[in-house]
Amino acid sequence: MDESTLPQLSDDLVFLSDGGLETTLVFRDGVDLPEFAAFPLLDSAEGRSRMAAYFTPYFDLAERLGTGFVLDTPTWRANLDWGHRLGYDAPALVEVNERAVGYVAELAGTRPSLRTVLNGVVGPRGDGYIVNALMTADEAADYHALQVDAFAASGAQMVSALTMTYAAEAIGVVRAAGAAAIPVVVSFTVETDGRLPSGQQLAKAVVEVDEATDGAAAYFMVNCAHPTHFLSVLEGDGWLDRVKGIRANSSTKSHAELDQATELDRGDIPGLARGYGELSRVLPDLRVVGGCCGTDDAHVAAIARELVPG
Repeated sequence: MDESTLPQLSDDLVFLSDGGLETTLVFRDGVDLPEFAAFPLLDSAEGRSRMAAYFTPYFDLAERLGTGFVLDTPTWRANLDWGHRLGYDAPALVEVNERAVGYVAELAGTRPSLRTVLNGVVGPRGDGYIVNALMTADEAADYHALQVDAFAASGAQMVSALTMTYAAEAIGVVRAAGAAAIPVVVSFTVETDGRLPSGQQLAKAVVEVDEATDGAAAYFMVNCAHPTHFLSVLEGDGWLDRVKGIRANSSTKSHAELDQATELDRGDIPGLARGYGELSRVLPDLRVVGGCCGTDDAHVAAIARELVPG
């Protein structure tokens, strides 16, 4: 699918996504996720059933409100480094990433009236909160090609690089997606000061990726941060048009605080929704909204009520 025909860019609809898959499964549902990885759930009927139950209220919400839905594969950790820790070699990872696309396609098939987009999710090579395992853009392209190629080969409509902590890794994912001829979205995370964990300003990271890839990304997002952490940096010309999606945390805590948390901070749900209202007034073309760590279907429902007319 060409990026110009991505439904969330061509349809006059708000598109929802889900919330925090891993935090919901771990803290609300009591599911053990070693290394915070959801993709091994695909290996069992019980795990697949758990994920189907997780997505059900989101599908219900999107159908009720008449929105679209960006349906993510549970593959944020399904790369070589994290996979190795969980006992998956490269061929096994190719297979599970391909199977993840088939799984979400089956889920989408249960709701034929819902406008869905099958999204292959790539996560950072290292920790999503800390800049480590640094790569050059070329190294990142080679590294992430395993997942990107698997998504392209198995029918995903797009790829999203979520929780990117520095620009070079994001550039690599965009290049890998270009080689695989699949649309790609880059989502950066930021600290409480609105800067990437690398220290780079959000605006400069977006511009750097676009300049290095001739604007090849379909659009950019921000995820895994509370709106109050980055509202103040959403200013300037040009680059804001490229930010078309937000998946915020419910908690106002820093990444360091969240990393040490033993209980889930669900945050202030009405306050989070109001934050999205503020974001929609600042971002000229906000198309995709959902949640990240600590959010569930109640958070996304509140966000949708804030943004969806009627």
